[in-house]
Amino acid sequence: MQKETKTKAIHSVSLSELFQSFEKSLGFKNKIKWQLSIIIFLYHVIAVFWCYKYAIPAKWQTIVFAYVMYIYGGAGVVIGAHRLWTHKTFKVKLPLQILLLTAFASAGQNSVKQWVLDHRVHHKCSDTDGDPHNSSRGLFFSHIGWLMMKKNDQVLMHGKQIDISDITEDPVLHFFDKYFTHFKLLFCFILPFYINVYLLGETWQCAIAWQWFIRFLTLFHSELTVNSLAHAYGYRPYNKDIVPTENIVVSALTLTEGGHNFHHAFPFDYRSAEQVKFYNLAAIFINVFEKIGWAYDLRKATPTMINSMAQRLGDGSLRRTPVTNPELEKEK
Repeated sequence: MQKETKTKAIHSVSLSELFQSFEKSLGFKNKIKWQLSIIIFLYHVIAVFWCYKYAIPAKWQTIVFAYVMYIYGGAGVVIGAHRLWTHKTFKVKLPLQILLLTAFASAGQNSVKQWVLDHRVHHKCSDTDGDPHNSSRGLFFSHIGWLMMKKNDQVLMHGKQIDISDITEDPVLHFFDKYFTHFKLLFCFILPFYINVYLLGETWQCAIAWQWFIRFLTLFHSELTVNSLAHAYGYRPYNKDIVPTENIVVSALTLTEGGHNFHHAFPFDYRSAEQVKFYNLAAIFINVFEKIGWAYDLRKATPTMINSMAQRLGDGSLRRTPVTNPELEKEK
């Protein structure tokens, strides 16, 4: 019996060493989460096969519903996890908090606690070895590779120094995180499937194609472009000395998270961009909720603050208009 146990232990160690040796041969700095990596790979493979076979023909209602869910889930990530819970750029009343939590759950990402922790570490150690999705390690790593690998020592060390007590001590967020897996399954997969099939009359195969694969993966990868494309391509009109850029493509995909150079220069600004233009849906939504009283204490940088930084540190890619009207300083 002891001999059999010892043999199993040897095989286990050998297999572990084999994987570690393979990882090193490929040049990976972090240990790979093999189980999760395989799941992610297979999910994409199945998605391609399933969508090729069942996505077309689809009812127009199915396509519209998938787009609505895309916007809804994106709002949960951009307005909720990012601008509200991570950066505290505005405050909300309970109805809007619940709405944003269900929207965030529909995106199918990590828990609020993990999302906020990762993003606060990202801002503290942006584009260094302490950054969870360090862009200096390449597009693949900053886009999705970081999710498939274990965090390095510097990321873990800085993570322990980040205060997320505002998240853990909030009773609503605590309850949501406690049952996050259930909420994610319900709002990301079960309810969209049920609505698509039983209310919109779509076939179950087509509903899976559009909700579980097309809508979910499109939103998933769109949000990840903020970590990858918006740290690689674009211009830096506010601070040329940092890596994040202004990327219009990322803005179009993510309700204006592509104003990333501005965001890293002024992370407290609820707009995450200098202007609230037609494609800054997140800021428009926040403004609407402010008018009905569900959002309040919106924070933003003043024109003088923005111009001052842009003129001192910007790359000159945007023409600046000096602010001479002191009334502009009174903007919220």
